[in-house]
Amino acid sequence: MGHPWIPNSVESVRREMLEIIGVGSVDDLYSDIPESLRIKPEEWDKLPIGFGRVLSEVEIARHMEEIFSKIESYRGPAPFMGGGVWPHHVPEAVKYVVSRGEFLTAYTPYQAEISQGLMQALFEYQSLIAELLEMEVVNGSMYDWSSALGEALLMAIRVSSRRKFLVPETMNPRHRKVAETYIWPHDGRLVSVKVDRRTGLLDLNDLESKVDSETAAVYIEYPAYTGVLEENASLIGDIAHRRGALYIMGVEPISMAILEPPGRLGADIAVGEGQPLGLGLNYGGPYLGILAVKWDGELVRQMPGRIIGLTSTVDGKDKAFAMILQTREQHIRRARATSNITTNEALMAVTAAVYLSLLGRDGLVELAKHIWYKSHYAAKKLSSIEGIKAPLLEGEFIMDFTVRLPLETGKFRSFLKSRKIMAGVPLEGLAWFTSRDLLLTVTEVHTKNDIDRLVEVAEECIRGV
Repeated sequence: MGHPWIPNSVESVRREMLEIIGVGSVDDLYSDIPESLRIKPEEWDKLPIGFGRVLSEVEIARHMEEIFSKIESYRGPAPFMGGGVWPHHVPEAVKYVVSRGEFLTAYTPYQAEISQGLMQALFEYQSLIAELLEMEVVNGSMYDWSSALGEALLMAIRVSSRRKFLVPETMNPRHRKVAETYIWPHDGRLVSVKVDRRTGLLDLNDLESKVDSETAAVYIEYPAYTGVLEENASLIGDIAHRRGALYIMGVEPISMAILEPPGRLGADIAVGEGQPLGLGLNYGGPYLGILAVKWDGELVRQMPGRIIGLTSTVDGKDKAFAMILQTREQHIRRARATSNITTNEALMAVTAAVYLSLLGRDGLVELAKHIWYKSHYAAKKLSSIEGIKAPLLEGEFIMDFTVRLPLETGKFRSFLKSRKIMAGVPLEGLAWFTSRDLLLTVTEVHTKNDIDRLVEVAEECIRGV
């Protein structure tokens, strides 16, 4: 007979489990998978990786080497690709600190009295992001920009009891998909606001005509997905607030060092991607969702994730850290919690804190300026090629910028790839953009030689058309 607390395959226990869930066999659990795709037990030994028996360490290593040998390696310039995550330099000091066992093995500070070190690190993260964005309360933290946005929209629904959200028509399409998924069960909907095709700035007249008593929030990206800096950001917030709607801004953190932060522009909620803050590309994750709010009791109580507070010991002699407002969380309130996010990205938040501390205010400003100059240099050099318009949108930009080519983006990117250059994110399908429009990215990891090489190969491609 099986042990009641240990998973096992004792036949009597298995039959009882199947009976309780109402299926006749284990195979019935896989009925949604076509029969032709299922591997039968008698076929296991025919699989090339020796499935069905335990492989030796040598066999596993050899098999993995065979797989890795097929991966095409790019040792030239970093990819000129962004649009949500970007190539940035990660200082070795950051990697060293967050690789220490104290941080690397820590999960989450449920046992607050014995987690003072981790909570202090998360408190430092919250404080640094709050200062960077000029927002009062920061949580620690969400999975990525898109999940932080989804949670922000749910917060707006709970606070306002409204269901309509106004977003730019050039909004990051991947963020939009996630946001729609988050609000769909709550009957929420996203309504696009027009963007000027020449400048890339939000059409304020269209915004005015669409914001109404049903609008829960107005959301903009700053910088935009296209890289354009919204010069009317403060006015957009005023328009939202006049109709009783919240104002949500999505930001890229490094650029905040030289731009007016969301707190100064009237944002009620700020979200963003912490990936540029020392996380690297990491093959797609893990990343770090930033979520911050102004000092508003209702908004703070509706925030998901961890919030670490600073207090003192009973005798008042020492500082102490504690998780506050835990009644929002599912381990306390179960189904009545504000969110199901409790496995927060603690290690990623600590990484961002180490990165920001290492650079400091002056270092971050210098880095942001460096990126601004390099991205403008790249756009200017590309615009000198006959047939290329760069940037396509005339609004001020940083890091990301739009390019119109005299040929299909697929052919252009394939040609550059053949020269070991990864360049651009196609914009076709977004708003009015065509199959010849591309989003290019330049950061501090791209040298002048890298940019000149990009321009040289691009010109070679255009001449061959």
